[in-house]
Amino acid sequence: MGARQRLAAARRVVVKVGTSSLTSPDGNLDPVRLEGLADELVRAQAGGRELVLVSSGAVAAGRGRLGLLERPALLPQQQAAAAVGQGLLMHAYEQAFGRRGVVVAQVLLTREDVSRRERYLNARNTFLQLLRWGCLPIVNENDTVAVEELRFGDNDTLSALVATLIGADALVILTDVDGLYSADPRKDPEATLLPEVEEITPELLAAAAGPGDPGRGRGGMRTKLEAARIATACGTVVALAAARPGVLGQVLQGKEIGTVFAPRGFQPAWKRWIVGHDRPHGRIVVDSGAQAALLNEGKSLLAAGVVRVEGSFPRGALVQVVNESGRELARGITNYSAAEIAAIKGVHTCDIERILGRRDFDEVIHRDNLVISW
Repeated sequence: MGARQRLAAARRVVVKVGTSSLTSPDGNLDPVRLEGLADELVRAQAGGRELVLVSSGAVAAGRGRLGLLERPALLPQQQAAAAVGQGLLMHAYEQAFGRRGVVVAQVLLTREDVSRRERYLNARNTFLQLLRWGCLPIVNENDTVAVEELRFGDNDTLSALVATLIGADALVILTDVDGLYSADPRKDPEATLLPEVEEITPELLAAAAGPGDPGRGRGGMRTKLEAARIATACGTVVALAAARPGVLGQVLQGKEIGTVFAPRGFQPAWKRWIVGHDRPHGRIVVDSGAQAALLNEGKSLLAAGVVRVEGSFPRGALVQVVNESGRELARGITNYSAAEIAAIKGVHTCDIERILGRRDFDEVIHRDNLVISW
């Protein structure tokens, strides 16, 4: 089944809408845009789909109510604006969907809610119960209380992590551009829209542009590609399209609109958590032989293929596995601590007990706890 066909067949869908798609240039919520979004989501829900909306706009709505001419630059200012705007945003959604007979539920998340396994499972159970009740969960980052190191940084990343958390069939990112172009269309008049992307390469990420309107939002094309990389790695098809009237419905019909990113295969729930845990605790650098074994042969990571360890982490930590050029190959849960891996790097499995005084595992990272990144 092709990526467009998978969109048309998707039953559980996460829709992300950006700040610029919900607000007017002065920073206030645009009721016409919001009502149009509500119409499209209700139509999709009436067609038998389970929907989750990841919505930006709280800081911008607060900025408009406070009369601020520019987006606040400092974190406490952004959090204060979010505290004002979050209520305005949810009130607008409650009214819009209430008129259409749909119950909405506010879900505020921080990075800790998806990085800690217990909280991840609790959040998943809450989402699934809301969907069983026929509610529309509306998700935003908990901007008001999240400290810098616990923030997602943009709702593109948040939408991808929500999609992995609930096992979504599709993620639709609605934004202020038509899709992914071969080059930045603001700078290159010959840039062309890419209708489908099979693989999100490091080169594609490096070429991505920054925020389209930094005054109203935090994201940009790079964050959308990062989100697509996370979601497609878990088997979720991703669509990127302009937030214009009727576009969401066309995307969910599989029409040739915007850019679609093909999923790379199904991942079980445990491995979806590994993919979604996007702040690893360290890095393990491996040689070319280990790289080939991981990418081409479906093997576990053994000590013999480890070149060096970067960072300090305990056993059971989530880490990146990279090659000697620094390219990420995989992510996984370690069986040994950073100090232990450093001590056994490059040795055969039979020598681990001699060096450490024990051999709890044959593998540094077992294949069951490893997810290939590219």
